[in-house]
Amino acid sequence: MTNRNKLTILAIFVGGLLLLASQTFYVIGQTEQAVIVQLGKVVRVVNAPGRGDGPGLKVKIPLSESVIRFDKRNQMLEATQEEILTGNKERLMVDAFLRYRVKNPYLFYTALGDGTNGQRRLEQRLNAALRQALGTADSEDIISTRRSELMGVIRNNLARQAASSRLGIEVIDVRIKRADLPLANQNAVYERMKTARQQQSTRIRAEGDQKALEILGTATGEAERIRGEADAERARLFAESFGKDPAFAGFYRSMRAYETSLGQGDATLVLSPDSEFFRYFGRGGGE
Repeated sequence: MTNRNKLTILAIFVGGLLLLASQTFYVIGQTEQAVIVQLGKVVRVVNAPGRGDGPGLKVKIPLSESVIRFDKRNQMLEATQEEILTGNKERLMVDAFLRYRVKNPYLFYTALGDGTNGQRRLEQRLNAALRQALGTADSEDIISTRRSELMGVIRNNLARQAASSRLGIEVIDVRIKRADLPLANQNAVYERMKTARQQQSTRIRAEGDQKALEILGTATGEAERIRGEADAERARLFAESFGKDPAFAGFYRSMRAYETSLGQGDATLVLSPDSEFFRYFGRGGGE
């Protein structure tokens, strides 16, 4: 046997050993977890949460067993743009994404398949949840006012589905990136939103004006009541004082008469000098 033949045989032998080694040994990283599948069935799970076997070099049966890897970190699934009919029969073009984490690779694989198939089936579930939640909401709510609330509803629905269907995932978040009207509908919907806002503003202003009138009426009534009580108290005090001192009562009434008659500016009185009206004008007037 020539040296060349020996080298060829050696190369084939070494190559066979390397191929056998590649089919026998595999490495699982810190951020990875895996299921080992044999003839379509999961025979064991590697480096999953709560398991003692950690990452590192592992051994499998050559050619018979295959390794299906899953990332242990948070994953983001961006759904393709979906056209959704809203509760008020408007069509919206919705872009959304799902953030999740594979917590049980065995359940994930048995329910959804490997990574590629699992992503596709999760996207189908996400789109179904979007249609269910947004199909009962008005387009205005989706575009502006209730978007955060609706995203929470979708996330909770998906989380319940994941638990009941044993998908082996934790639903972390669902976000609607965009919710746009088709160009043909945009102007009509925005005009309707503008009109609704104007009507709401008018209603709030009218309610405020009515409330102000009610407060003013209440305050005016209270002021009249207090003024009436004060006048009554003053009259009572005057009557009490007049009863005790008739001379002062006569003097006070005369002063009020002078004020009323002479305080008009251009008023003219024609009276006799010895009239009772001038009783208190004299030096010795009065009692």
